[in-house]
Amino acid sequence: MRSLFFYSIFLPLTLAMILVGFFIALVGGANPLHNWARLWGRIGLALAGVRLRIKGLENIPADRPVIFMANHQSNFDILALLAGIPGQFRWLAKAELFRIPLFGLVMRQAGYIPVERGDRRESLESMKMVASRITAGASVIIFPEGTRTEDGSLRPFKKGGFLVALQSGVEIVPVAISGSFTIMPKGGKKIRGGRIEVTFFAPVPTAGKSVRQLRELMAQIRQPIAATLGDGEA
Repeated sequence: MRSLFFYSIFLPLTLAMILVGFFIALVGGANPLHNWARLWGRIGLALAGVRLRIKGLENIPADRPVIFMANHQSNFDILALLAGIPGQFRWLAKAELFRIPLFGLVMRQAGYIPVERGDRRESLESMKMVASRITAGASVIIFPEGTRTEDGSLRPFKKGGFLVALQSGVEIVPVAISGSFTIMPKGGKKIRGGRIEVTFFAPVPTAGKSVRQLRELMAQIRQPIAATLGDGEA
């Protein structure tokens, strides 16, 4: 019943909010549109019976953009991060979403960044867009695993986002998301109510680091996330 209730309300609501968001973007631009998306995230969690707990907000710098790097357990991670992160940020999202009529257009208007998985050239272009968003003063969220976990465990991290961080010199804020896999795992349709906990850790500097320190940086970001999730690799 929970799933039926959620889909019967959330899907029409999403369409309505996309239509309104299109006009918000025309009048106000990307920042008001992102705030509108944050409201969508909070409503989505409430409809699904999901409680959100946020820890470590004091670790998010208020005066400069950062790169958030989070593990990816479920589609509900999107709603949780929208509802939980204060201020402006931009997403990296799979390119297929940008091909959905109107929805993809609104995502582009919000300044979100498409990623063509498996295409190295397109991935490089996406990373250039990440750098431009950071230069413009907006934080960016990257899921370094590249996709959702299939079994709840933390997947290996990909290098692309870390290379951008090194090139731009901005700090990385590790983010651990727990609980969302239980609510709706990858490939699942049934929604279980519960709690999602999002934990932000202290920013990790990248300025002055070289590509030779890439593996060290990746391990430094992975460690607190893995420890929070109880992953054996921590």
